[in-house]
Amino acid sequence: QVQLVESGGGLVQPGTSLTLSCVASGFPFSQYDMSWWRQSPGGEREELAYIGTSGTTINYADSVKGRFTASRDNAKKTVYLQMHSLKSEDTAVYYCHRYTGDYWGQGTQVTVSS
Repeated sequence: QVQLVESGGGLVQPGTSLTLSCVASGFPFSQYDMSWWRQSPGGEREELAYIGTSGTTINYADSVKGRFTASRDNAKKTVYLQMHSLKSEDTAVYYCHRYTGDYWGQGTQVTVSS
């Protein structure tokens, strides 16, 4: 069965960096577009980055463009989200997502606070 497992979240100070990972299993990973989303407390789920199958097409939300970098390693069946210059408003649960079939990971909590 399709599984997406995020990791790498935690409590960090403003201005620092963090990298999230999402390991996929149960499907031919390289054939599927992937994405990163987040949901802040009391907020709606927000799409952050779309990653095409080869990783050469990546689109970002305006809210994270220039600070976040998404990528994928098809050999490792993993997508990554590098987050830089973190702000308190980046505090959220971060999810990876497979568009086809609408599969979600369990999420990883990122808290940005001094």
